[in-house]
Amino acid sequence: MDGQLGNPGPVKLELLTDADAGELLTLQQAAYITEARAHQNFDLPPLLDTLDHVRAAIADPSITVWGFRDGGRLVASVRMRVDGPVGEIGRLVVAPDRQGEGLGTALLAAAEEATPAEVTVFRLFTGERSAGPLYLYRKLGYRETHRSPEADYQLVHLEKPRVREPG
Repeated sequence: MDGQLGNPGPVKLELLTDADAGELLTLQQAAYITEARAHQNFDLPPLLDTLDHVRAAIADPSITVWGFRDGGRLVASVRMRVDGPVGEIGRLVVAPDRQGEGLGTALLAAAEEATPAEVTVFRLFTGERSAGPLYLYRKLGYRETHRSPEADYQLVHLEKPRVREPG
């Protein structure tokens, strides 16, 4: 995907590789600080990930990691784990200085579109105090299925069916 996304500037969708692991970890940690503050918990799994964890995710054949670059800088990323008919979305992150520009929306849509055809439903979760992500996911058609306890807050689980264009 080249071109404009709202007003974020030119970005390019790419598959991330082991060579991107360090930059991806830095982006992930920067992006999740907001969530940690909202949940008053700095032990969120994305903040505890190490470089080895990120490299393992990139190397896992069931996971695809995409990113958007702007001028060579990684500004957004998302992971998709395919488990049969389910696409499990994780670690959707946008650089703090680029949030609110439509990058998360565009990246999630691109990841959904690029996911193998066998996937018929997308699932993800976020913390109950994650106002921005919850707004985004609901706007994009995700519906809450249930909640589960996590430390002193609830994880909100959401899903949406894959929409197939008539053709």
